[in-house]
Amino acid sequence: MADALSVIPAGVLRNLSDKLYEKRKNAALEIENIVKQLAIAGEHEKIRAVINLLATEYTYSPQVNHRKGGLIGLAAATVGLSTEASQHLEHIVPPVINSFLDQDGRVRYYACEALYNIAKVVRGDFIIYFNQIFDALCKLSADTDPNVQSAAHLLDRLVKDIVTESDQFSIEEFIPLLRERMNVLNPFVRQFLVGWITVLDSVPDIDMLGFLPDFLDGLFNMLSDSSHEIRQQADSALSEFLQEIKNSPNVDYGRMTEILVQRAGSSDAFTRLTSITWINEFVKLGGDQLIPYYADILGAILPCISDAEEKIRVVAHETNDELRAIHADPAEGFDIGAVLSIARRQLTSEWEATRIEALHWIAVLLTRYRKEVISYLNDIFDSLLVALSDPSDEVVLLVLEVHACIAKDAQHFRHLVVFLIHNFRSNNMLLEKRGALIVRRLCVLLDAERVYREFSTILEGEDDLEFASIIVQALNLILLTSSELAELRGLLKQSLVNAAGRDLFLSLYSSWCHSSMATISLCLLAQAYRHASAIIQSLGEEDINVKFLVQLDKLIRLLETPIFAYLRLQLLEPGKYMWLLTALYGLLMLLPQQSEAFKILQTRLKTVPSYTINGDQLKRTSSGSPYLHITEDTTRNQEDNVINFSSRLQQFQNMQQRHRMHEKSRLRLHNSTSSILQKEVQISDNSQRSSSLPEANHAPSRSSWINTGHLQS
Repeated sequence: MADALSVIPAGVLRNLSDKLYEKRKNAALEIENIVKQLAIAGEHEKIRAVINLLATEYTYSPQVNHRKGGLIGLAAATVGLSTEASQHLEHIVPPVINSFLDQDGRVRYYACEALYNIAKVVRGDFIIYFNQIFDALCKLSADTDPNVQSAAHLLDRLVKDIVTESDQFSIEEFIPLLRERMNVLNPFVRQFLVGWITVLDSVPDIDMLGFLPDFLDGLFNMLSDSSHEIRQQADSALSEFLQEIKNSPNVDYGRMTEILVQRAGSSDAFTRLTSITWINEFVKLGGDQLIPYYADILGAILPCISDAEEKIRVVAHETNDELRAIHADPAEGFDIGAVLSIARRQLTSEWEATRIEALHWIAVLLTRYRKEVISYLNDIFDSLLVALSDPSDEVVLLVLEVHACIAKDAQHFRHLVVFLIHNFRSNNMLLEKRGALIVRRLCVLLDAERVYREFSTILEGEDDLEFASIIVQALNLILLTSSELAELRGLLKQSLVNAAGRDLFLSLYSSWCHSSMATISLCLLAQAYRHASAIIQSLGEEDINVKFLVQLDKLIRLLETPIFAYLRLQLLEPGKYMWLLTALYGLLMLLPQQSEAFKILQTRLKTVPSYTINGDQLKRTSSGSPYLHITEDTTRNQEDNVINFSSRLQQFQNMQQRHRMHEKSRLRLHNSTSSILQKEVQISDNSQRSSSLPEANHAPSRSSWINTGHLQS
């Protein structure tokens, strides 16, 4: 202190803390000359004493004007030192940097001015304080005082010039500071940071690309900034980096991919577009580096396929196609289970396009890695079954293709049919709305005969008799109407003359017995007319209910379709097809005379050529059973020669008896429950006894039965 006071006149020191700027400026010029002379004389101890005096007594003074004078004095001393200033920087720069935090805006302004003048003198030697200066400038860029902001910008430009020409700058030491600051939301700070990233990236000797993963997330954050200018600057910087990535042989795709897949789900459309564009380029360029990240990438792409923005959808579709075209090897780290998990999760997406692409992925994985995918079957099978109830027909068809691919193995095929039946049972709407679509498509994909045999085998032992009847009726209607099952119908028509047809008929018959009308339909299709007649005659009073009549109505209408053209042509030979005529007349007798179906069938039978049934052509015993005695039937017992229809009739009757018993039990339970409920209501409110519940034995109205019949069909 004494050395400093001995070389600096008291008047100069007094003027240095004067409130007038001109006096402080003149005092600083005096100090500059004094220090210059000391430097020439090599009096560095006295120079250090002067600097310490300016720092401790002025820059750290509680008096504002002292602090202003101290800053201008330190800058003047640096100018006076000129080329020898670097050896005193450790005492000059810290007090100036500390002044950036001063509460007085003018002091912060002078700090910027002082450091600017210091930097101009020392240039590259200034770099050792870069991180501290950068941190200070980052804060000053958001200063509330516009004058301070302006001064900080001037200083910032100078510092950038110094860094770009310096070979002492350490990017490794700077990156942690940059990464820490990238999460700041202040728009001025963001502009400051993007400016530095851009400048440093322009320096050939600084490898900013190698550190891109450290601040990439921050740049993507800025894409959704409210300021158009900041968004534009961030986008420009990202575009430049992406171009560098395309031209660089060594890029850390992995770390950046983790960031991009997160940003692909951003609520900001511009951010999503940019991230998905980067992912697209990474898929093209990344090669083996991206194999461990395929599941994450797929998780980002699939939702974007249904994005509201067309540009995003286009890029997402392109990326999805490129990714799917890559044949990755599980031995190289390709996680099939993770990719399957992503695809399965997207099956519940609210967007149809995403669900479709997820199914395409499952199908592709099944084709390429069948063994591995099958090992994950328990994880995805339930989701695939749920997808059968999807509101989109296209999704359902794709799900069926996946199921068909899985079901190529016998054990999985049975597993599929069992689960389908279970879902049909638990979800009536699935059977009603999608049953035909599902069964028809499976028949195309997996062979109709195989599908129907499996359904029949499982339904034969179905304990829920009411459900079994409903699904058999549904399967029978599909069999009689679907063009996809024409070959199967052709095989059944040969049941009496062809071993394969006969085997199929017997396979279906066991479960078709759950529905009398389905059994009759099957017999008519198989041209087992004699047996059809026997079944019709075996029906009792309990069997002829409204449900039965609804099904019969459908059958009569089907008989008029091209599918049964062969049957109608056979009516031209009533002598040869006596049992067909008998069966049709039997159906006619079961129909209510006022019904439309009765009129249709009666009109058809009236067109049959006149033919007299006499004792020489058909004789029956008094029992009326068509199986007891036939004399000159033109089929010459053909039916019984190939199939034991007597046993089949017994099988049918036994199954129908089970259904009758089940229906009686159901009605008894219903009546009992109704009685209990009625008594409880009577106890609680005698005044409403007659109107609260229907009588226990009150039968449903005709209209309600018809509706039930339609639902079951």
